Amino acid sequence: MAKYLDVLKKNAMLIILVLVFLFFTAQTGGAMLSPLNFNALIIQNAYVFILATGMLMCMLTGGNIDLSCGSFVCFMGAVGGVLMVVKERGTGVSILLMLLIGILYGCVLGFLVAYVDIPPWIATLAGYLAFRGWGTAILLNNSTTGSIAPIPAGFLKIFSGKIFETPINQFNVVCFVVGIIASIVVVALNIFTRASKLKKGYEADSLVSMIVKSVLSVFVIMLFAYKLAKAGGIPTALVWVVAIVLLYSFITSKTTLGRYFYTIGGNKEATRLSGVDTRLIMFFAYLNMAVLTVITSFVVLARTQAANSTAGTNYEMDAIAACVVGGVSAYGGSGSVFGMVVGATLIGVINLGMQLMNVDADWQKIVKGIVLLAAVVFDILAAKKNQSK
Repeated sequence: MAKYLDVLKKNAMLIILVLVFLFFTAQTGGAMLSPLNFNALIIQNAYVFILATGMLMCMLTGGNIDLSCGSFVCFMGAVGGVLMVVKERGTGVSILLMLLIGILYGCVLGFLVAYVDIPPWIATLAGYLAFRGWGTAILLNNSTTGSIAPIPAGFLKIFSGKIFETPINQFNVVCFVVGIIASIVVVALNIFTRASKLKKGYEADSLVSMIVKSVLSVFVIMLFAYKLAKAGGIPTALVWVVAIVLLYSFITSKTTLGRYFYTIGGNKEATRLSGVDTRLIMFFAYLNMAVLTVITSFVVLARTQAANSTAGTNYEMDAIAACVVGGVSAYGGSGSVFGMVVGATLIGVINLGMQLMNVDADWQKIVKGIVLLAAVVFDILAAKKNQSK
């Protein structure tokens, strides 16, 4: 019995995600299951996954956060709008210039946090205030309406188009085949990972647990593949999200650099004394966050098809909530990309579900605040229970 309870505790947020999805499905008369809403779940919430990936790396270093990312999305959207629409620069040139600006900001922010020892929340709070005002000023100076449009079709195709697009409700075979391939890869990885752990003498999931995990993974993948096939194909936003998630999953679990983030969050001074350049790791965390924020601005700019001053509002809160709800410790040192994905998906389901139910925006904030608080309480109680053992 204790073994099963431990499994339930480890997968608590995943279970809650399923229950919340079923709740909204029932409350919306099954609207959550429509192909277009599956597509909307990805398109409208891609920003959460990308920003939360960067926020995860910051939080691992000791619970540090970036409050400026939402405002920086607004600022970069304004810059992109001016470059592509007002100045009529090419899509490739505009993307490159925006990335360079992001790298420059990341270097400045990383230097202030890592080498000047300014607390991250202070340094990023300055960006939170400055970039929102700066972005709005750029928009007002270059447009009488405070919005710049239309964004070039080439840019839209890269960040908000679809791969092998077909008409809505016409079954996209390529999309479904990709789902089958992804399912096979996931099952193979589960089998290989378990076998590798057993061979090295490490603790591994039981055969039953691995089978259940594989079956559930295949079910979710094929459900999305089927729904997206009916919705016209694979959104390019999903490709960006999957690529980023897989890359950072590899970095955090298979590389020395990834392990440094965890050790700094666990004990920064001990990590420094062991010869690790902790300042460089902190610098990289915020440089990385800035680059991912620029990529987020690409996705958001393409989805809205216009640069406007409301872009990025409260995005930093959604990213932090996705991490905390996904099991990333508010004190640093623990958390995973998979957990973050579960948390981001839960935030996305809540966003979409309440929109479909026409819940007032203020109540949406209240619900997400309660979910965030509950996740933190759960994390603290679990940590205290582990310490008492």
